[in-house]
Amino acid sequence: MRKKQIQYIEAEITEFSKKGNGVGFFTRESGIVSKIEVSFTIPGDIVRAAVISKKNGVFKGKLEEVIKKSENRIQPKCIHFATCGGCRLQQLPYELQAKHKEILVRNYFKDLVNQDVRVFPIIEAPSPWHYRNKMEFSFSSDASHNKYLGLIMDSGRGKVMNLTECHLTNPWFIEALQAVNQWWHSSSLDAYHMMRNTGSLRTLTVREGQLTGDRMVMLTVSGNPDFALHRDQLDSFVKALKESVEPASKDSTLSIFLRIQQIAKGKETEYFEMHLHGRDHILEKLNIKLAQDAAETPMTFSISPTAFFQPNSQQAALLYSKALELGSFSKNDVVYDLYCGTGTLGICIAMHVKSVVGVEISAESSLDARTNAKHNNLENYIVYTGDVSEILREKDLPQPDVLMLDPPRSGLDAAAIKQILALNAPKIVYISCNPETQAQNVAELVNAGYRLVTIQPVDQFPQTMHIENIALLTR
Repeated sequence: MRKKQIQYIEAEITEFSKKGNGVGFFTRESGIVSKIEVSFTIPGDIVRAAVISKKNGVFKGKLEEVIKKSENRIQPKCIHFATCGGCRLQQLPYELQAKHKEILVRNYFKDLVNQDVRVFPIIEAPSPWHYRNKMEFSFSSDASHNKYLGLIMDSGRGKVMNLTECHLTNPWFIEALQAVNQWWHSSSLDAYHMMRNTGSLRTLTVREGQLTGDRMVMLTVSGNPDFALHRDQLDSFVKALKESVEPASKDSTLSIFLRIQQIAKGKETEYFEMHLHGRDHILEKLNIKLAQDAAETPMTFSISPTAFFQPNSQQAALLYSKALELGSFSKNDVVYDLYCGTGTLGICIAMHVKSVVGVEISAESSLDARTNAKHNNLENYIVYTGDVSEILREKDLPQPDVLMLDPPRSGLDAAAIKQILALNAPKIVYISCNPETQAQNVAELVNAGYRLVTIQPVDQFPQTMHIENIALLTR
């Protein structure tokens, strides 16, 4: 079969896509001017790219050469940049990254903003490097049995690259990765192959308490019994990590887990955890302010292996502090903390209000939320486990004064919005990691009688296009 000839084009990049890729235009042989999206380029670049695909009328290009650099382009920090799919913006100075994200949020909300809506400048991250407290790495191998452990390649169709450095995390993450890679190469274990349901090793999750120094490593493996790990393999896995990344401080711990992912045709995926070493959780601290001029209050949180916690601890404290400041809570308020996760936001406010009702669908995160309430000596925080719309419909709960929302990236579903509107709460503090779906939800709330008061973008994820945003609404 004749191999399809690759087309190379030249394009000037004029804007960013939602994903953070450069977008420009090129003239095809037919004379038609078409749009092309090229990873790792920025506005002002003139580039040569290979055309690799087309979707919804937009071509996708692979960067071959920057013919002329944008005046804003800088040297990326990481040697893996433009191969790894983890970062998008290392070639752009951080202050310009943040400004672009602020513009992005403004564009999402442009139809909702008028002279009565306050849109604050973005809150930048104190440090654009070494901020992530959690990473998930993938195991993979090729037909020649070469082994790979790291992150998914950009435009690699699921291919994994061996990672030797990452500037988004504490350096010990890479030390753990290297120790596990050496352990893997000295074993007879294979990476898991999804299509064949063969092999053992799926992912390696590394996380930490940045203010406590606690460390956690979790190995996720196949549930196929033909590829189960033996006791000696688990012992050597634990030994490799203890020798490489055990905290030097006696006040910090290393927790190690095995997670078994069981799949069967026609059944939901099941997970089983095995505690291999250390505590069954790690601790993190957040220093929270209720108001701009208030003193910081240290709060302690327990994090289980798979429970959600904001990936940037330092900026999470700023995010929550700003949300609480904008909410202007009073001591008589009844607050709902919906999609509460491990309870961080609701627990931060509980000591300043009458009561907080948390709702979280994850049983593990709900358990953490209850544990965290005890950690912080709170008796006015109660957590229900279940779907938000179902809990609001079925439980006899006190009438809320304030709703705090922090849903998944997909935003609020129709059933949740219906129940939220039925509550008729005077105030809503809506935090989102996806301002696009947040703006869509806010539009529905505004159409139902709420007024958008404030928008506050917060950058938690430098070098990437991800951003958090706070929207305050009142009746």
